[in-house]
Amino acid sequence: SVVIQECYVQNTAREYAKLYAAEAEPLEGFGEVPEIIPIFLIHRPANNIPYATVEEELVGEFVKYSVKDGREVNFLRRDSEAGQKCCTFQHWVYEKTNGNLLVTDLQGVGMKLTDVGIATLAKGYKGFKGNCSFSFIEQFRALHQCNEYCEMLGLKSLRTTHQKQRKATSTKSKNLPNSSTVKKMVPKKAREHRDFISSEH
Repeated sequence: SVVIQECYVQNTAREYAKLYAAEAEPLEGFGEVPEIIPIFLIHRPANNIPYATVEEELVGEFVKYSVKDGREVNFLRRDSEAGQKCCTFQHWVYEKTNGNLLVTDLQGVGMKLTDVGIATLAKGYKGFKGNCSFSFIEQFRALHQCNEYCEMLGLKSLRTTHQKQRKATSTKSKNLPNSSTVKKMVPKKAREHRDFISSEH
């Protein structure tokens, strides 16, 4: 059921958060670590909705530190300490699971988080039905900006390979006399190539 899956997602993410805290807390200057609150499944056989979840009520301003859609990643939360530590937590889980799993939808009050999601690169990773699309992992990899907490944990930048490719392409275009002619040429070539393949003409 959806409710059972919700418990599994949040409590799995909570286990990762505990491991993250165990590594981060001893580091000098890291400070408080985000915590994912537990969610409990209750069974009420007499009720027409037999399963429900119970969790601690969070009092205060509820903030979404990371959103499902990667395009919005980093903007809402870049400046807050909790937001940066959530970003680092995502990076840490991503690295720990060799890029197979990402905790998404980090939201809550201060450092207490709830209602999180999990995206997996492959269906059934660790017996896990990812409840978010794996494209979130691609978006995260492309958009994550490491911060001081990533550095404290010694996490590897996700941008290095991406930047190398970009540098290679940008140096090529510099050798050509005029960048605007390059821009005009590229779509034209692509168009001819497409017409040839589709053999419409």
